[in-house]
This record gives sequence, C-alpha cells and structure tokens, in this order.
Amino acid sequence: MTATAQKKTRILDGGMSRELVRLGAELKQPEWSALALMNAPDIVRKVHEEFIEAGAEVITTNSYALVPFHIGEEKFRSDGAALTALAGRLAREAADGVGQGRTLVAGSLPPIFGSYEPQLFDASRVQDYLHVLVTYLAPYVDLWLGETLSLIAEGEAVREAIKDTGKPFWISFTLDDADLAMSQGAARLRSGESVTAAAEWAVSSGAAALLFNCAKPEVMGRAVEAAKTVFDAHGADIEIGVYANAFENLNDGEAANEGLHGTREDLNSDKYSAFAAEWVEKGASLVGAAAASAPSISAGWPIGSRRDGRRRRSGRAQALLAPPPNRT
Repeated sequence: MTATAQKKTRILDGGMSRELVRLGAELKQPEWSALALMNAPDIVRKVHEEFIEAGAEVITTNSYALVPFHIGEEKFRSDGAALTALAGRLAREAADGVGQGRTLVAGSLPPIFGSYEPQLFDASRVQDYLHVLVTYLAPYVDLWLGETLSLIAEGEAVREAIKDTGKPFWISFTLDDADLAMSQGAARLRSGESVTAAAEWAVSSGAAALLFNCAKPEVMGRAVEAAKTVFDAHGADIEIGVYANAFENLNDGEAANEGLHGTREDLNSDKYSAFAAEWVEKGASLVGAAAASAPSISAGWPIGSRRDGRRRRSGRAQALLAPPPNRT
C-alpha cells in the first residue's frame, strides 16, 4: 500500500463567508470577508468555534480578502498588518479555546491579484504583499495554506514567502470546471496547466500537501487521481486534499468575487459526502467544504460533536469517511 493511501483522513473547516452572513455579519464588495474583521471580529471567532464544534481538525484564518484586490492599496498599507494579525489571533483563540489545543490553524495566503485571475499574476510585486501576510500571521499559525491559486507560479510565490518560517506549507489549486473542461480527460488548473505538472512541482517544492479547492466536486476526483499517480511514482510523502464548492454556474464575464453566489440545489449534504468518500477512496486524506457551500454542508457536514473533551463524529461523518452503499 502506498504512503498516500495509508494516511488518516482529517477534516478541514468550511466556507467562511456564508457562515459569517448566517451569523449576522455584513459582507459587501469590495472588502468582502475582510469587512467582518473590521466590524464584527467576534463573529469571525464564532465561525471558527462552530467549525471546531462541528468536527474540523484544521481551521483557516480569515485572511483571504486581506489583499489590495479587496481592501484597496491604501487600506492594505495602513491597516493590512493589524487586520492580518487580528485574523491570526481570532483563529488561534478558537483553536486553543474550543479546540483545546488539538485543532491546527492554517494561515490563508490567497491569490494576491484576484481569484481565478492567473493572467494578473505579477511575480515582481507579489512578495511585497505576501510578506505582510506571512509576517503578521506567523505567530498564530501552525501551517501555511496557499489557497485558490490558479497557476503554479502562485504556488511558488507562496513557497518563497514562507521558506524562512520553519512551518510546513500546503498548496491548494482551483481547477478549471467549465463544462468543456469537465468533459475532457485530464484535470487542469484555471491557468491551463495540468494537475500532473502541479503535482510534479509539489514534489520538488517541499510542500506537505497538495489540495484542490473552489471548483465543482465533479472535477475533483480526476485531480486526486492525477496527483496520487505522480506522488506514488516519486515515493513522495505528500498529502492530498479537496474542498470543493457548491457554486451555481457563473455567467459569462462574471467574476468569482462579485457577490454571494447562489448554491446548487442538487448538491445537498448527502451528495457532497458521497463525493468526499470518493475522494478519500482515490487517495485524499484532507477533506473540507469551501466557498458557497450550503449551511448544512459547511457547518454541519464535517460533523461530530465534542463530548467529554473528545471529538466524536456523527453518522454523517462516518458516511463521509467510508464509501456509501450503491455508489454505482
């Protein structure tokens, strides 16, 4: 049995933005989830705590929108450091409190120049912004998570930014999930680069995990298979993870961050759990939910409760971690 197949499955948290709204935070563009850090930090902490209570073993800092793309260049220069430190502290407090020190905190390092926008990446400027995020998250996080990255160069920028911190890093790429891409064979990033190429880069980079996020669950299985094939060929001890979304199809020209998009009516908790069981069967060991996940998925599906200081997963979590019956 290969190293990737032997790993214990760990549960990640879910989509932050929809849970912030559910608990009463106001989100609007351009600040988006960063607005909750400015106006309702207690709600941010509460979302972290609820994910931990639901069974999340890794929570992610609410730092995804702390980039000029969302808060503007001036606000980033004046308040970016303080807001980043606040995002880290709120997650750490939840992990050390409700999580009783057993929950890991991942420091979210987003695509600096915009989600789903590989053509906007600027290697000459990216470290200026990542340096702020890394410096002020570092005291609070256990690991780094470069997430929703659209091209391999964004992953390399994260590796460069965190290389002196002494903390492991995970890289999560978003996948091309347009109808045409889903009908074709090989899974690929939104840049057009193949998942195979991304996995080869992960082997050479020292990443502790390669994940796929913020794309339709239907495209994720092929990505897991492609990554596992590369890792097995190299004998690489790299975890594989997935946290898909439940977005309705975006209209032509509609950007990923233009608002709170509708969720798919056909993707309920049971169906998402069936997808997750498939990913685990194919080799994933890190599983979560992501942007636009319905409340029953993002707050409830990782699932479990904490009793007598020990996390216990409910029946839905057991269904997540074992192949469901009649899956053909």
